[in-house]
Amino acid sequence: MTSKVFPAVGAGLNRRECLAAGAVLALAPRSLGAQSRAIRFGLTPVFLDDRVTLLRQWAQYLENEMGSAVTFVQFGSYAQVMDALRGGQLDLAWVCGYPYVLYRQELQLVTVPIWRDALVYQSYLIADKSSTVRTVDDLRERTFAYSDPLSNSGFLFVQHLLRHRKHDPASYFKRSFFTYSHRHVVDAVSQGLAEAGAVDGYVWETLAELSPAVTAQTRVMMRSPDFGFPPIVAPANTHRAVVARYASALKRMANHPDGQRVLKELRLDGFADATPGLFDSIANMAAHQRG
Repeated sequence: MTSKVFPAVGAGLNRRECLAAGAVLALAPRSLGAQSRAIRFGLTPVFLDDRVTLLRQWAQYLENEMGSAVTFVQFGSYAQVMDALRGGQLDLAWVCGYPYVLYRQELQLVTVPIWRDALVYQSYLIADKSSTVRTVDDLRERTFAYSDPLSNSGFLFVQHLLRHRKHDPASYFKRSFFTYSHRHVVDAVSQGLAEAGAVDGYVWETLAELSPAVTAQTRVMMRSPDFGFPPIVAPANTHRAVVARYASALKRMANHPDGQRVLKELRLDGFADATPGLFDSIANMAAHQRG
């Protein structure tokens, strides 16, 4: 079996274009009787957008464990990966906790990554290393970079934080924009395109290890409370035995040499079972965001 890694579907595509792009690829099984068909695993860029070799190694490990071809498909935004997942174009996906709680009735939790011995992470508010910005109050009338409208760490937390402090997120910043990648938020801040930004703490810390030059011009000005780590999910109608098969293969990575190599590159400790309650704090913020 040959693993495949497809590049990101651009952030500018609409729903119809996104689904059409996904439809040209082989669909993965929905039942136990079709295991020879490719399993389609959706990803957003996060920091993996330039790490094709790593994704090929990950796909090869999963193929060897499950006996089925695995295709990673990268998308340019969380909205696109969610459209593909909900539309039957993907079999599982690594998503953010925010879209997971928004569409919880249409999804089921497969497994959650373990990072630094825990199933949680934080949102980081970052600023230029030489900036005078020190607190959230210093951000008024500044330029701010968000990562994605469906990102908890890169959007929802900041919106909730400003509302909690009695500010209107729509008018608080002089200008705000979306980069559709946590990596690009770091780039925007370090290159002076934004005076501050919100990123996934796991991504920032991983970039600091793998590509220290990328984060060198930024500093963390604030860390959020802990949130449930971005989970691996599958459509709600996927057979439970199939979901268990996916989860088992991912959880076995920590005990397999090939899996360990991939985990080391991902800067993860492994994968573990979790309950939907892990994401309750995100769900509470999402409820306030909808008003």
